[in-house]
Amino acid sequence: MNRRPLGRTGLDVSTIALGTMTWGEQNSEQDAHAQLDLALSAGVNLIDTAEMYPVPPRPETQGLTERYIGSWLRRSGRRHDIVLATKATGPARTAVRPSHVRDGDLLFTRANLFRAVDLSLQRLQTDYIDLYQLHWPDRSTNMFGQLGYRHVADEDTTPIEETLAALQELVQIGKIRHFGVSNETPWGLSRFLHLAGQQGFPRVASIQNPYSLVNRTFEIGLAEIAIREQTGLLAYSPLAFGVLTGKYLDGQRPAGARLTLFERFVRYASANTGQAAGEYVRLFRKHGIDPAQGALAFVTGREFVTSNIIGATTLEQLQSNLASATLELSAEVLEEIEAVHQRWPNPAP
Repeated sequence: MNRRPLGRTGLDVSTIALGTMTWGEQNSEQDAHAQLDLALSAGVNLIDTAEMYPVPPRPETQGLTERYIGSWLRRSGRRHDIVLATKATGPARTAVRPSHVRDGDLLFTRANLFRAVDLSLQRLQTDYIDLYQLHWPDRSTNMFGQLGYRHVADEDTTPIEETLAALQELVQIGKIRHFGVSNETPWGLSRFLHLAGQQGFPRVASIQNPYSLVNRTFEIGLAEIAIREQTGLLAYSPLAFGVLTGKYLDGQRPAGARLTLFERFVRYASANTGQAAGEYVRLFRKHGIDPAQGALAFVTGREFVTSNIIGATTLEQLQSNLASATLELSAEVLEEIEAVHQRWPNPAP
C-alpha cells in the first residue's frame, strides 16, 4: 500500500483509508474489529470516523462507531500503527439534523469543541487524535448535494478565528495533532488558510469532501487549492453509496444494501446517476475490470487526492476494495471515462 504526505504535517497516510460510518448500524463490534485487522494487514494506516457515526444518525446509536474503534485499540494495542481521524459534528441547520449530539451544542466555539474532543477521546480510549476534522461548516452554505448558494445574513455562527484559536489550544495541550475541514467550499478552505498564514493559527492539513465518477465537483474550485496549498482531498463516497458497483442497476435493490435499507439517501438515487453509473459499469466490464475496483482506482489516481476513504459491510467487500490500491487505469480507459463524464457531468453532486 503506497503512502502520501498528509498536507504539511509530516505524517504519511495510506492511499486507501478505512471508513467506518456503518459500524454500529449495519456492522457489529466484532465486524468492526475484523475490518480493522484486515485493513491494517493490507497496509492501511488511516482510520476515519466521526462523533456522529453511525449513519443514519440516531440518538440510540450515536458514538458507537468511535466506541468500537476504542475497544479495538484497547484489545490490539496498535494505537501507534494508525493515523486516527475523527470529526466534530456541525450545527443542526443542515439536512443531517443531528441535534441529539452533545445536547445540540454544535457551533464550533471553544467550549463546544473542547467538550467534543474530550468525549471522542473517551470513546476512542486514546489520549490524542491525529487529525481532528470539522464535519461541515459552521455557517449556511451549499453542501450535501445543495447546488445553489443561498446567503443567510446575520445567522448565529462562530467566527473562523475563534474556531482556529480553539483548535490551536487543543494542539498545544496535545489532545489533537492536526486539523482538517470537511464538506467545505473554496471560500471556506481559502479563509482557513489565509487566517493561518496571517495570524499563526494551525494550518489545514486536509479536506474531506465527496468525490467519485458521478460527483467530480471538487475539480471545479477546490482541486487547484488542494494541490497548490498541499491540503489534499480525503475522498468520501468514492463508490457513490455502492451505485458504481453496479448492484443497483435496472432498479435492483439487494437485501441489506444501504439504498435498500434507508430511503433517506437520495443523493445517489436519481435517474441520471443511474444512467451514468450504468455506462461506467459497462465500460469497466468491457475492459475486464471489476466496476468497484475501477471506480476506486480512478479516485485514488487523482493528483489532488491524499487518501481514498472506502467502506464495506462485509469482509469480502473490503478485501475487493482494498485490492483497488494496486490497479492503475490505462490511458484508454481514462479517455473513455472522460467521454462518459462529458455526457453525464456530475449527476450526483
